[in-house]
Amino acid sequence: MKVYFVGAGPGDPELLTLKARRLLEDADVVVYAGSLVNPEVLKFAEHAELYNSASMSLEEIVEVMERAARQGKLVVRLHSGDPSIYGAIAEQIRELRKRGVECEVVPGVSSFLAAAASLGVEYTVPEVSQTVILTRISGRTPVPEKEDLAKLAKHRASMAIFLSASRIEDVVEKLLQGYGEDTPAAVVYRASWEDEKVIRGKLGEIAARVREEGIDRTALILVGDFLEEHRQSSKLYDREFAHGYRQKR
Repeated sequence: MKVYFVGAGPGDPELLTLKARRLLEDADVVVYAGSLVNPEVLKFAEHAELYNSASMSLEEIVEVMERAARQGKLVVRLHSGDPSIYGAIAEQIRELRKRGVECEVVPGVSSFLAAAASLGVEYTVPEVSQTVILTRISGRTPVPEKEDLAKLAKHRASMAIFLSASRIEDVVEKLLQGYGEDTPAAVVYRASWEDEKVIRGKLGEIAARVREEGIDRTALILVGDFLEEHRQSSKLYDREFAHGYRQKR
């Protein structure tokens, strides 16, 4: 008995991994995050019995998956992006394992990666930032006090903020306790979807621009100097930089 927790990627069906697509095509039962997964992805599961988990409780979700797994069916639990980032998979896996059901996680492309691709940027720019912080603002789901956004902002690292667009004014207020008002910022709405929208600007003005566009969900907030164009280059391909596969020239 096994349940596959599969990352559906950020939205574009072509960003599914080969393994994710194969499992969807072979699946008998698919429980999917209805408000987040692109319906186009579900077309690969044309033979499966589909369950939209948006209106289901944890108990109902686990019951469906356990019952199908015990019947010898191929069960896919489909999450948006990568299941390991705000996927709420831990409690599902815990309950399934209590019931003797094996679980396997199949990674997917996260929206923070799709957002960087849309912007054509690299989070880890030499001499600018070598650290990426993935976080969210505290809300109905609390954030540990030591991870308060204002404290994380002190690092001035490259940052991708999930699940916080509806409170972008609060986000900016906290970020300004570490970053300057002129720090580059961007908001990417529905990264990789056909209706993707990108808003760029300075941190001090980005909230107003986002409100003008009516964006309050399904968007990533990015902040950091990595968003600017830089002339610094990695040592990796420098002819003067020797490593195990190339001699210094």
